[in-house]
Amino acid sequence: MTSTDPHETSADDQAAAALAAGALHGTLSETMGMRCVRLGPDGGEMTMPVEGNLQPAGLLHGGATIALAETIGSMAALLQARAVHGDEALAVGTSISATHHRSGRSGIVTAHCRALHLGRQVASYLVEVVDEQERLLSTIQVSTMLLPPRG
Repeated sequence: MTSTDPHETSADDQAAAALAAGALHGTLSETMGMRCVRLGPDGGEMTMPVEGNLQPAGLLHGGATIALAETIGSMAALLQARAVHGDEALAVGTSISATHHRSGRSGIVTAHCRALHLGRQVASYLVEVVDEQERLLSTIQVSTMLLPPRG
């Protein structure tokens, strides 16, 4: 991520977000309405509507929140894997841990992802999911393994 202004995106961020949009086509993430706003090996930002991702009690489903965090963390890790191992590298999730602080009830939630560790074999991220008033809903840690191309 090269932009420091949250409303400004660089050409690299836009290209990575476009890559993510294509990669998410036909996936659970697309079905859930996720949209990549910014993306880089060091993290990014992704949004998701609350509507359509509810639990029976009418609140944002915790699993939907975790899926949002895992998606942005995994997409960032994929870019890290490709930065260190080349274009055919992959990233796979190895662990996820979530704490839900409050419930989302309506509108759009945003996942803010930042790298905790960027290595050649492992990348880990902290994802904070907030509502439209920037109230913290969940804190999720995503760990991934970076895999060089098989060959």
